[in-house]
Amino acid sequence: MRERLSLWAVFCLIVTFLPSHTESVAVMSVDLGSEWMKIAIVKPGVPMEIALNKESQRKTPVAVCLKENERLFGDSALGVAVKNPKVVYRFLQSILGKTADNPQVAQYQKHFPEHQLQRDDKRGTVFFKFSEELQYTPEELLGMILNYSRGLAQDFAEQPIKDAVITVPAYFNQAERRAVLQAAHIAGLKVLQLINDNTAVALNYGVFRRKDINSTAQNIMFYDMGSGSTTATIVMYQTVKTKESGTHPQLQIRGVGFDRTLGGFEIELRLRDHLAKLFNEQKKSKKDVRENLRAMAKLLKEAQRLKTVLSANAEHMAQIEGLMDDIDFKAKVTRSEFEALCEDLFDRVPGPVKEALAAAEMSMDEIDQVILVGGSTRVPKVQDVLLKAVGKEELSKNINADEAAAMGAVYQAAALSKAFKVKPFLVRDAAVFPIQVEFSRETEEEDGVKTMKHNKRILFQRMAPYPQRKVITFNRYTDDFDFYINYGDLSFLSEQDLKVFGSQNLTTVKLNGVGNSFKKHSDAESKGIKAHFNMDESGVLILDRVESVFETIVEEKEEESTLTKLGNTISSLFGGGSSEPTNMTEQVTDEEEVAPEAGKDQEQSEKQEESAQEKPETEEGKEGEPQAEEQKDNEEDKAETQGETDAEKAEKPEEKSDGEKAEEKEADKKPKPQKKSKISEDITVELEVNDVLDPSTEDMEVSKKKLQDLTDRDLEKQEREKTLNSLEAFIFETQDKLYQDEYLAVVTEEEKEQITGKLSEASNWMDEEGYTAGTKELKEKLSELRKLCKAMFFRVEERKKWPDRLAALNSMLNHSTIFLKSARLIPESDQIFTEVELKTLERVINETMTWKNETVAEQDKLSPTEKPVLLSKDIEAKLSLLDREVNYLLNKAKFAKPKPKDKAKDKNTTSTENSKANSTENAEKVIPTKSDEEEVKPAEESPTAEKKDEEKPILELNPAENTDTESTESSKSENRIGDEL
Repeated sequence: MRERLSLWAVFCLIVTFLPSHTESVAVMSVDLGSEWMKIAIVKPGVPMEIALNKESQRKTPVAVCLKENERLFGDSALGVAVKNPKVVYRFLQSILGKTADNPQVAQYQKHFPEHQLQRDDKRGTVFFKFSEELQYTPEELLGMILNYSRGLAQDFAEQPIKDAVITVPAYFNQAERRAVLQAAHIAGLKVLQLINDNTAVALNYGVFRRKDINSTAQNIMFYDMGSGSTTATIVMYQTVKTKESGTHPQLQIRGVGFDRTLGGFEIELRLRDHLAKLFNEQKKSKKDVRENLRAMAKLLKEAQRLKTVLSANAEHMAQIEGLMDDIDFKAKVTRSEFEALCEDLFDRVPGPVKEALAAAEMSMDEIDQVILVGGSTRVPKVQDVLLKAVGKEELSKNINADEAAAMGAVYQAAALSKAFKVKPFLVRDAAVFPIQVEFSRETEEEDGVKTMKHNKRILFQRMAPYPQRKVITFNRYTDDFDFYINYGDLSFLSEQDLKVFGSQNLTTVKLNGVGNSFKKHSDAESKGIKAHFNMDESGVLILDRVESVFETIVEEKEEESTLTKLGNTISSLFGGGSSEPTNMTEQVTDEEEVAPEAGKDQEQSEKQEESAQEKPETEEGKEGEPQAEEQKDNEEDKAETQGETDAEKAEKPEEKSDGEKAEEKEADKKPKPQKKSKISEDITVELEVNDVLDPSTEDMEVSKKKLQDLTDRDLEKQEREKTLNSLEAFIFETQDKLYQDEYLAVVTEEEKEQITGKLSEASNWMDEEGYTAGTKELKEKLSELRKLCKAMFFRVEERKKWPDRLAALNSMLNHSTIFLKSARLIPESDQIFTEVELKTLERVINETMTWKNETVAEQDKLSPTEKPVLLSKDIEAKLSLLDREVNYLLNKAKFAKPKPKDKAKDKNTTSTENSKANSTENAEKVIPTKSDEEEVKPAEESPTAEKKDEEKPILELNPAENTDTESTESSKSENRIGDEL
C-alpha cells in the first residue's frame, strides 16, 4: 500500500510540472522569399509538415492588399493586383533596411510605379503613402504578412503558435536583419532565430542523409536561384566529436557568393516588356500599353505563366482577353526569343559560383556535387550555363527545390524549442561580411611630437563562424573615449553591390565613466577596458557590455584546517562551490580575446604591453579553417582560458591533488603568500547607429496598434459575415422545416402561424436592411428567432432520441437483472459480494424500472405539441447510475481472490460440501459468462503482472488491487475513486 501511495504522489508531482493542454508547444518556420513564402510546423504527433494555405496550396504569395475596409493576403491579393495594382504590395524584401537614396529603392519604384514611396525624415528610410491619413512602412507590411503566416500555421496545427524560425538571404546585412526582426515583433512573433536560407537548405539536406555523413569531409555546393536573387553556397559535411554529447554530424558554411538582382522576377519583367512591345506593334490601339498600369499588371501575370510553359516547350501562344480598351491580345513567343531577351542575365549565372569558391579558397575539383535549389533553376538555359561553369557531368536535383529551406528551418525551430527533442545536428554558419572595431588615440613619436593614430581590429573576419562571442581590450585609455564598429574590407563586392549595401559604418560607441573608474581604483593595476561583443544565432551583432577591469593585491585569509578544506572540496563537488565569492568578471572566460594589429611604427613599450594578447590573435586567424572537433561557440573557450594566471588557479581548491594537499599540511607554518584579486566596474555605453536607425519604442507601439486595429477590423468583418450567413441559413432552413411531417406533428396551428410570420418578417428585413446592418443587430435578430423556435426544436429532438435511449435502458435493465440473479446463486462460503451491495443494486434496478414505466405511461397521455415529461437526459442519468453499480460489482469480482479453506471442519463433511459447492460453482459460472462475456473476459488477465504495469500509463493504476488486505467498505470507496479517475 505504501508503494502505491508513493507512486501516486510521484505521479501527481510529475503532472504538476507537465505543460497544460492549452499551452502552445507547436513551433513554425517561415521561408520568407521575395515572391513566395512556405510555412512549416512541428507539433506533437506531426513531425515537420508543410502547412497548407486556405486554397490548400503549399506555397503562398508574399503579397498584401489594403482596401478601404478589408485586407487580403496571398492569392486573393494577387487577384486584386490585376484589377487594382495600386492597393497591392509585393516584393517588400528588396527595400527592407534601405535608406531612401539606395539604388534598390529606385529600382523598386521603377518596377512598381503605381506606389507612392516617400522618405521618412526621422529614419531616412521609405514608407508607402496609402492615403492622406494612412501610411505604412515596409516593416509594417511585412509584419502583416508574417501575422497572416502565423494564422495559417495555427489553423493547420489547430493550436496557438508564437515561436518561429524565419529564413533570410545570406547576404542580408545588419540593418536588413534588424528590419525583419522588427517586422516579426510587430506581428507578435517570438523569433527563435533568423536562419540564412542557404543554411536551412543545407541543414535539411544533411538531416535526411545523416547516415552518409562520416569523418571524411564532403563538400557540396547549393546553387539557389529564386525569384529575386541568386546564391551559391559551399557546405562541408562531416562528423565531429564534442565533449558534451559525443560524435555528431556537422555542417559548416565554407563559402558564399550571391547576386542580389538575378532571379526569376527579372526574367519575368523582360518577358512582360517584350509582350508590351508586341502589343504596341500590332497597333490595335493608339495608346501605349506601357502607360496603363492595369494592362501592365495583366502582362506581368501572363509573363509569369509564359516563363513556366517555355521551360518545358519550344514555343507558346501568349493571350490575354481585354488587355486594354476591350482589345484582346495574342502573340506567339518561342524559347529562342525568350533566351535572347535574357542573354545578359544568363551570363551572370556563373558569378555566384566563382565568388563562393573565392570565399572558401577552394577549386571546383574539391566540390563533390552541385545541387539545384529554387524555382528559377528549372529554366533550361540556366541549367546549361551553370553546368558548363561548374564542369561537372550533371547537376543534382535530389532535394525539394521549393520546400527545402522551410523544412530545414522548422527542424532548427524544433531543436531550439524546449518542447521537442531532436537528434543533434551541429550548424556552423558564417558571417558573409567582416566586421571590425576602429578607434583613434594619441601617440608620441621618437622626436616627442604627439600625433593621433587610427587603429583597426578585426572583430569577425569574412566567413567567420557564428554564433560567437568576442572581447576587445583597450589598454591605453584612462579617460572617456569613443570607438566605432564598422564593416571590414568589402573589396570583394562590386561597385553596384557596394551602393546597394548602404552605409559601411555600423555604430559609434561613446563610453562614459572610464575616468571615474580609474579615480575610484587608483591604488589598483588597470587591466584595460573590455568590450564584450556577441554575434547571436540570427547573425545580429550586439555589444553586451563594457567594463573597466583592475587587479589588486590583497592579503590571503588564514589557512583553514585540513578537515575544513576537505569538507569544502567535497561540498564543491556537489555544487557547493568555493567558500570565497566569485567575481562577476570571471564570466569572460568563455569569450575570445581579440588582439590588436601591431603597426610597423608602433612603440616598443606598447608591443610589450599587449604581447600577451598576440596568441589569441593566432587562434582567431584559424577561424576560417575546418576544425573537426569544434562546434558553434567553440572559439569562445580558448583565449581567456589560456590566459589564466597562477593566482586564479590557486582559487580552485577542488582541482588540487592529494599530494598537494599533503604539502600544504606540512607548509602550515610557512609565511602566507599574497593574492591577486580582480575588480570590475561597469562603464556607461551610449550607442549611435550609423547605418539605418531603428524605430523608437514609441514608433513600434504605434505600429503594433495600427496592425492590431486592422486585425480587429478584419475579425469584426469576419464575425459579421458569419452572423449574416447564419441568420440567412436559419430563416431558409426553418421555413423549409415547417413543411416536414416531424415538425408539423409537434406544433399547433397558432404556433405555426406565429413562427411563419416572424420568419417572413425577418426575410423581408434582410432584403431591405439586413445586408447593411451591424453585427450586433444581426445577432439580436438571430437570437430572437432561435428563442421563438426553441420549444419546437426541443420537442422534435426529444422524439428522435427516445427509441435509442429507451432500447439502451431496457437492455441495461435486462443485463443487470440477470447479473443480480447470478450473484445471489453464489454459495455463502464463496460469496464475494455483501448483502448491502446486492440490495443496493436490487433497489436501483427496481427504482429504474418503476421510473421508466411510470414516465412512459405519463408521456403517452400527453399530446405531441405539449412539453414532454420523458426526457433523454433523464434516461441517460438512469443508465449511468445503473451502469456504475453493475461495473462496481464487476470490478470487485475481477480482482477478488478465493477465500482460504476452514481446516477445523471434518474431512468427510468438507469433502461432501466441497463436491456440492464445486457442482454449484460450475453451474453458477455459466450464467455471467453468457450474459457478460465481454465484461468478465479481462478478469482472466492478472492486473498485477509486471509486463502489464509497464505497458499501461500510470493513470490506470487501480486501488482495487489491495482489496484482499482491506475491509469491504474501504475497498468499495477506493473502487469508486478509481472509477472517477
